[in-house]
Amino acid sequence: MAVDELKRQNGAGPMVAFARMPTGAKVFLILSAALLPLALIAFLASLQSTRIADQEVRARLRIAINEAARSLRGELAWELREVRGALPTGPDQAPNCGRLAGLFEPQAAQGIRYVVLDPQKRLICGQPIPSVVSPAASDTTPPIRLLPGTGAQIEVEGPAGHIARAFFPTSFLARSAEPTGMADDFGMELISADRALVLRDFKAQTLLARTESQTVDLDIEDLQLQMTVPSAPVTSSAIVAALSPFLMWFLAAAIAWFVVDRLLIRPLRRLRTTVGAYQPGEVIDPVTGSDIPAQEIRALGDTFRQLSQTVQLHERDLAEGLSRQTKLTREVHHRVKNNLQVIASLINFHARVAAEPGALEAYASIQRRVDALAVVHRHHYAGFEDTRGIEIRSVIGELASNIRATAPERNAVGIMLNIEPLLVSQDAAVAVSFLITEIVELAMLAAPGAQINISTQTDPAKPDSTTLRISSPALTETPEFTALYQHRYGRVIGGLVRQLRSQLHHDPLIGAFELAIAITGRT
Repeated sequence: MAVDELKRQNGAGPMVAFARMPTGAKVFLILSAALLPLALIAFLASLQSTRIADQEVRARLRIAINEAARSLRGELAWELREVRGALPTGPDQAPNCGRLAGLFEPQAAQGIRYVVLDPQKRLICGQPIPSVVSPAASDTTPPIRLLPGTGAQIEVEGPAGHIARAFFPTSFLARSAEPTGMADDFGMELISADRALVLRDFKAQTLLARTESQTVDLDIEDLQLQMTVPSAPVTSSAIVAALSPFLMWFLAAAIAWFVVDRLLIRPLRRLRTTVGAYQPGEVIDPVTGSDIPAQEIRALGDTFRQLSQTVQLHERDLAEGLSRQTKLTREVHHRVKNNLQVIASLINFHARVAAEPGALEAYASIQRRVDALAVVHRHHYAGFEDTRGIEIRSVIGELASNIRATAPERNAVGIMLNIEPLLVSQDAAVAVSFLITEIVELAMLAAPGAQINISTQTDPAKPDSTTLRISSPALTETPEFTALYQHRYGRVIGGLVRQLRSQLHHDPLIGAFELAIAITGRT
């Protein structure tokens, strides 16, 4: 399974990379894959045509050089045989000068010369011809010696010590080796072991000219004949013909990329930038007219414009509805605040006319609870447009002030606060206010003149909650506290704790209540 998954991922890799490429690059690659094989085929076809032409040139060259080699071989072999045959085989014989004269004199006009020397190097017949062979190398020097730029010389020493020399100029050798049916643009060269004689010079006419050369043995000593002819030239038209398929491939791919980029990609990129910069309430105004040649993209831009206009109208309606809702909410809060003030005024009015101490305490207890609800509502109304929450420190601070103000003189209470700047929801703020009011009143009744500490402590490991702690000596386990808690305040306090979705912990030894409350943030 792991191997199959790896193969699948490897197979999907190129496709994923291709999918992430820009559209212009995709078009270029697709056209390259479609047109490049055709360009390669056309290029190979042009190379094949050149190869066929070269083969034809080689075939003609093979025929021509074989013909030239036969002619030159026959001429040199016959001349060498005749020179050797004219030398005496014994000291009492004379060289056959007439034979050499009959052979070379008719060709004297072509520059051919001969000479025969006796063993003492004295002239017997012919014209003096200097030797081109050094005395030290006379035994190893071949009888036919090439003279670069001049011609060839035959030098043969007979058994009796006579020496015969014959000189053949380059022009004579070139005419002897010239093949029939060949144009003038060819070159020939006679090659020996250490020298070369150019019979016919050939130079390329252009830098891009191509040549074909072949070499054959003359089977005379170590002589070889080399012929060079021009091959199919590399002309500008041939270069253009060979490279035109690649040029057409590149131009086709480049033009396609340019058209796609100009008509599609660039307008879409502009439209994307315009839509990306859209802000609520604005109208999208894409580039129109000749800047976007594609009709479909212009239609898409018009659709975005109409859509943004529709959104703008809806946002305007929503803004008007929100304004009306805000005004209505403020009116409701205002009426609730007025109603709470009316209730507080009525309670104060009845409290002032009450004569019994129990009635006064009952009115004060009711007043404290109404004040707790009014404090939370006032703070919620002050920041109802800010949905972060209600600051619990200011709510508890104002609530403590109201409790101290409504406490009877004989039952005054001291409240110490250590509250962190935390935010809670409105429901939590109402429950916490009533819970503090109930516990503080419980402490006031259990031990008149009690001192109460209210604090919060947040654990960094639990940033979404804090621990509310209410402690006082009046909250320790005493008969008065137990009676009040079980018969009057315990059920209310338990209900408020359940409303906060928490658990209340009571330490009867030090007199402390603790519970965790959810927070929405910090100020």
